Formats: sequence, C-alpha cells, structure tokens
Amino acid sequence: MVLTRLLGAALVTGASQGIGKAIAMRLAFDGYKVALNDLAHKREQLEAVAEDIDQKFGSGTFVIPADVSQEEQVKQMISSTSKALDGLDVIVANAGIAGPFKPIADISMEEWDQVHQVNIRGLFMCYKWAAKEMIARGSQGRIIGASSTAGKQGVPNAAPYVASKFGIRGLTQTAALELGKYGITVNAYAPGPIETPMIEDILKDPSTLPQALNSLPSSAKVGQPEDIASIVSYLASKEAHYITGQTICVNAGMYFD
Repeated sequence: MVLTRLLGAALVTGASQGIGKAIAMRLAFDGYKVALNDLAHKREQLEAVAEDIDQKFGSGTFVIPADVSQEEQVKQMISSTSKALDGLDVIVANAGIAGPFKPIADISMEEWDQVHQVNIRGLFMCYKWAAKEMIARGSQGRIIGASSTAGKQGVPNAAPYVASKFGIRGLTQTAALELGKYGITVNAYAPGPIETPMIEDILKDPSTLPQALNSLPSSAKVGQPEDIASIVSYLASKEAHYITGQTICVNAGMYFD
C-alpha cells in the first residue's frame, strides 16, 4: 500500500470500468478520497475498484450506486458523498452510453431519448448538484465532464451520441461562466477512440460493427483509459486553476481543435 497525501474528495460517475475506473484510480493515486458511482447492478464491480484503491493507495473510498438520469438519485449521490468524504472538491461526470449506430432516418425517438437521458441530462444534473454543494461549502472545486471528439466534429451513423456530446461542450462553457465567481472551474475532456468494454461490445456486435467502423476516421488510433485519466488529473489539480470552459481533445492527432 502506498500512502498518499490527501487532497480532498472526488466523485467519479461511471467508475466501474473503462475510463471511469482509470480516472478513479488516478485521482486516488494523486491523493483524493474517491467516491465511486455506477448503476446499482454494477455494485460488485464498484466494490472491486474500491478494494483495489484502498489496497494500493489507502486514500479512502465510498461506493455510491445511482442512476445519473434520475435527479433525486443524483441529488442523494452528491449529498451522501459529501457527508461520507467530508466535502466534495472534484466531480467527474464520466457516465455515458454510445447508443445506436445507424443512419438518422432509422433512429427511433426512444433511442434518441435514451442516449440524451444519460449523456446530457445526466451530466447536467451532476453539474447542477455538484455546483450547489460546492457553493454551499465554499469549495473552489473542479467540475469535469465527458465530451468526445464526436462532440467537436460530427460523424456519420451516431446522431444521438454526437448531439449529446456537442451539447456537453456548450453546457460546460455556460457553467464555467456562471461558476467562475465562486472559484469553481468547469472543463470537459474529449476522447478519441479508447479501448474500453463499451467499445469492445460495439465491435463485437455484427449489427453495429460496420456503422461503427465507418464512423472512425482513417487516422484513428485507439488509446487507453489511462490516457484520459492523465488529463483529468491535471484538470483536477491546483495548477489548472486558470483553465475553465474548455473541452480538451485527447486523441493522438486524430482531431485538431
């Protein structure tokens, strides 16, 4: 076990696997107590991540299952985290889903709404309730959201996902302008293709594989979750106090902002 200097408390949504897990591990390494969120049926995965963090870093964890598309659950998640970890200094609104890979003409409203319920509605509520908690506690905190390179440049066959990730950029800029007076920064990260269970599931499904591959530019290079965790680590740090309202691409030259 490596003992770390405690920097405060951080909450990561979608933390049971992939990018969220890597972010949680990195923030624990940096010295944060970390609250781990995902859906209730992923509790065992969350507890395994918490055990890994406690064994490696001894920084303290809190497992808090919740559905980020449901406001009362988000409100309770924020409140419970703050009570359990004695504050909330960083939130990483990482939870998201890919949705269908098909042409616009074939997308149902149910499919559209499902993606937006999680990706933009869920992120908005995380921003909202985290901001309220940070303001109430006088914390000059860090609010960080998950956009995508698909939120900076449209790609075919992924309209619900693209629209939600574009929306996150606008929400991040607006929140940054509103919360700057409290010393709270608001930024987002925009990954290119990352090797995660979600990507693996898409590529294994013969019904989505052709459209998913057509959505990737020829220059695409698949990254690792730790590549995203490193930029989140910086955005959460004191050194990033002069950066706000930004959506930062992490994509090995696939897209230039």
